[in-house]
Amino acid sequence: MQTNELVAFVTDKIDDMKARDIVTLDVRGKSSVTNFMVICSGTSNRHTKSIAGYLATEIKKVGVQPLGIEGEASGEWVLLDLGDVVVHVMLDESRNFYQLEKLWGG
Repeated sequence: MQTNELVAFVTDKIDDMKARDIVTLDVRGKSSVTNFMVICSGTSNRHTKSIAGYLATEIKKVGVQPLGIEGEASGEWVLLDLGDVVVHVMLDESRNFYQLEKLWGG
């Protein structure tokens, strides 16, 4: 799957799970780890875990194996590393504290 297709797939699937405030950041040239970050919010720990779990299941169905998933235990900030795309599913409190959009978008 091409990177742009992967970004579109990710945003579609997290939207299916009613993720809020979905933002895609192009971090090519700013990060040596990934090309894009997709950031979204969940309404509760359970919601963030559900969004991340659903995305992990759906992405595997199309033959993409996540390189890693972190933060599932707490659900405050779940990160899915898909290689060219890193997905951050966060509670509003964590998102406001870490301000990834400001850090990577500016």
